Amino acid sequence: MEPKDVKYGGFPPGSAVSSLPMALPPATIRPVKPNIVIVEDDPDISRLVRHHLESAGFSVRVYPTGNAVLSDAERQRPALFILDIMVPGKDGLELCRQIRQAQLLAMIPVIFLTAKSGEPDRVLGLELGADDYIPKPFSPRELVARVKAVLRRFERPLMQTLVRAGEIEIDPAAMTLTVSGNLVTTTATEFRLLDYFARHVGRVFTRDQLLDSVWRDTAFVTPRSVDVYVRRIREKIEPDPENPRYLKTVRGAGYRFEVPK
Repeated sequence: MEPKDVKYGGFPPGSAVSSLPMALPPATIRPVKPNIVIVEDDPDISRLVRHHLESAGFSVRVYPTGNAVLSDAERQRPALFILDIMVPGKDGLELCRQIRQAQLLAMIPVIFLTAKSGEPDRVLGLELGADDYIPKPFSPRELVARVKAVLRRFERPLMQTLVRAGEIEIDPAAMTLTVSGNLVTTTATEFRLLDYFARHVGRVFTRDQLLDSVWRDTAFVTPRSVDVYVRRIREKIEPDPENPRYLKTVRGAGYRFEVPK
């Protein structure tokens, strides 16, 4: 026969001890998954990409067109965009251009995943502010690796001291660039590259040195990427980008940052 009051833990009902609330299990704290926006009109490809990214620990939002992406992204900012170029409505190139012009979204990395695989297409994508460019057909494992590489690039902390060079002011804490008193929008890669140059005034860097120092994960980027980003930075900081005062080319070597006197 069951001992008396066993179901009350050995204490009679109504006693002070038996009336204590049962201990609750500790709350489970779930880490926030980085959210990735995919713009892809091919359902088979979007399902494939979603599956592999979710398996790698990301949350994913898929859009078959680019029409609602910006408004949704401003309400819930993603960690990264993956854009196909040839989608109905607002195509990937226009969407990337608008992301880079939107103050709330400009710093978010962008990867193009597209069948347009020629060198001119890749250069155009980088010139519009993409951080990587993956041609189709693609390896899902490589895609996940490149997503992680791009996100790691932006996780590294910058030195927090303000940098002033001529009419340029770089504030790493706020991730802002001011030129002649005007706030200038940059991508995260542009900002990191300019910050690196401005902290090493007068030093000549080869393209490979810049890739190692700024990009770090260099398996998927090329020295040509550096040239594109230097051109984009010049357009934002130089009074005359064709005759740069700050970011100068050293023929046969690479690039050097100077402060005009």
